[in-house]
Amino acid sequence: MDSHRLAAGRPLILGGVEVPGEFGLEGHSDSDVLAHAITDAILGAAALGDIGMHFPDSDPRWKAATAWCFCAMPRTWREALGYRIVNVDSTVILERPKLKGLPASHAGETGGDPGLEPDRVSVKFKTAEQVGPVGEGRSGESQAIVTMLKLGTGPWHEAAGWTS
Repeated sequence: MDSHRLAAGRPLILGGVEVPGEFGLEGHSDSDVLAHAITDAILGAAALGDIGMHFPDSDPRWKAATAWCFCAMPRTWREALGYRIVNVDSTVILERPKLKGLPASHAGETGGDPGLEPDRVSVKFKTAEQVGPVGEGRSGESQAIVTMLKLGTGPWHEAAGWTS
């Protein structure tokens, strides 16, 4: 899960793609709530901590960094541990702009993982029905769940054609 305040004059970046609008999400990096939530879910599924632990907003190296750069290191770490992503399920929650018509492929580059097929990534868009900070138009958030398989284990391994 990731959330950021809305701010005028900032680009709205979701899944590494700029969405046209008059405001964006404010933060230390590009404030891409979708990519941040997916990165956090990948780290959590591999028991590698969270995004703030590895990429703290107090570190100037991450100032204005694009969110998918945060995926490169976790991808290397999880691969070293023998994990493969099975699927990504994510939801972006913003009151406005309405993202309902935005194709999911526009807002997510296969979960930041070039080896992950697009049909294994779900990106949904919701509003908060005018409830809480998101519903009041003060912030935006995203939630993600990542399912992973440890290579060389379990009955799916050979059936899926995955090798260690």
